[in-house]
Amino acid sequence: MDEIWFLFELFKAFVLGLVQGVSEFLPISSSGHLVIVPWLIGWSSSSLLFDTVVHWGTLLSILMVFGRDFVTVISATLRSISNRSLADVNARLGWFIALGSAPATIAGLLLKDPLERLYHTPQAAGGFLAVTALLLAGSEWMTRNWGQRSTVAELSLRQSFLIGLAQAVALAPGISRSGTTIAIALAQGLRREAAARYSFLLGAPIFFGAGLLQIGDMLAMDPAAAQAELPTLLVGFITSAVSGYVAIRFLLAYLRRNSLYMFSVYCLLVGLAVLILFALRFR
Repeated sequence: MDEIWFLFELFKAFVLGLVQGVSEFLPISSSGHLVIVPWLIGWSSSSLLFDTVVHWGTLLSILMVFGRDFVTVISATLRSISNRSLADVNARLGWFIALGSAPATIAGLLLKDPLERLYHTPQAAGGFLAVTALLLAGSEWMTRNWGQRSTVAELSLRQSFLIGLAQAVALAPGISRSGTTIAIALAQGLRREAAARYSFLLGAPIFFGAGLLQIGDMLAMDPAAAQAELPTLLVGFITSAVSGYVAIRFLLAYLRRNSLYMFSVYCLLVGLAVLILFALRFR
């Protein structure tokens, strides 16, 4: 029985790592799926340590794709401090990422408890998935009517702040972080691939910061319990990193020629299905 339970825990870690990696970067909300999938299957909630590790797995996937970009941006940003100049495009991008990360950081600190309660309510995740569907469809409509012009190098201070506000809204389960930030970027005239690239770059500080905030709680855990969880942590981390890498590459290629309507329809159907199932279960 112990071996069967161990294999089940590894399988569960694989599934949740896959859900995190794929749905974090495709505009379908990883937070929503991590609420909905265990609820549908009847699994218990994963540990705080596991959640932190799989989020750092997706951070690794961003670094695998955009590692050179981050080195260039960070170097240029540090030079801009001594030079007191934002003439370098990469320096501006670095400061825009810092500015864009501020709203989600502040909202996460101030609304920590209410947000945690939402993560235990599948009906909220279903409702917010429908909101994500509307955002994706709306941004596509605006893109087709207003056109796409800007690249990441042409990003403005106002645009970066508005995209950052969208990332803060996406702290709620079911509202896709990548979907919302890409939708707002498209609505402001950024090209598809540029919108996706900036969304991924903007996500890295949030993933890293969220992990740091949870370190205190992780250190308070029983060391023996954490050590016992090590195999599932490794499976979740590797799965989320690999699947996240594939998801990023796929979405960047997909958006060159395709719209977000497919993801909008998916979010709407899943959101409505969850709301209907929840209503039927608790009649």
